Amino acid sequence: MMSKTPSDTETPPVIQITGLHKAYGPLEVLKGISMTAPRGHVISLIGSSGSGKSTLLRCCNLLEHSQAGEILFEGEAVRWKGQGQARVPADRAQVTRFRTNLSMVFQQFNLWAHMTILQNVMEAPVTVLGEGRAEVEARARDLLDKVGIGDKAGAWPAQLSGGQQQRAAIARALCMQPKALLFDEPTSALDPELQQEVVKVIKDLAAEHRTMILVTHDMRLAADVSDHVVFLHQGVICEEGPPSRLFGDPQTDRLRQFLSATMAN
Repeated sequence: MMSKTPSDTETPPVIQITGLHKAYGPLEVLKGISMTAPRGHVISLIGSSGSGKSTLLRCCNLLEHSQAGEILFEGEAVRWKGQGQARVPADRAQVTRFRTNLSMVFQQFNLWAHMTILQNVMEAPVTVLGEGRAEVEARARDLLDKVGIGDKAGAWPAQLSGGQQQRAAIARALCMQPKALLFDEPTSALDPELQQEVVKVIKDLAAEHRTMILVTHDMRLAADVSDHVVFLHQGVICEEGPPSRLFGDPQTDRLRQFLSATMAN
């Protein structure tokens, strides 16, 4: 990965999580996770299915409510009310403000079928942020060009391949001009050939020093784009560090087993 500027360490991290716990009833999914996403850095979350990766990502965006621990966005802590399973954010306006700055790209695209691709990309900035339609349309068209589907602006989602739909979903996320992008297995629903279309876009975004947290089963992608890799196992961070060390010299038996099984596929 490319080196970061000194100013990266002088500003608060875009996202900082400390001692996060999340359970579904008696099932404890996250067991005291602490993680930082500095500005301009790419953090990849890897681990077996059920290790807590996607739950952690959804907690970052407050789509899931944790039972303990702190979440800070650019140094500002989420305000909570209640305890344990009853804990929820106390300030809905704060939640909305955080979410508009943390755009999420899901595994299953989630495009609105009744809207064209251009309308999909424009919808949130116009309706949520109240931006002018002409300004948003110009930005949306530029972003569709950026992800390589500018010629599909007038198409319906059903007319696009899975890779094209996912690239449209990335353009939609970018159109909100977020402080960070959250990717939840963005290539896992795609055939290998279509995966590469999306991988190229993610690599291009990483080269622009965009802040990203990426949940992925694609170890090559994680190795190529990450500044920091976090390996989760059974709800705890088993090992973390730069990709050169995690993939080149894993320190734990569990990570070695995971990489052996993953790389063999």
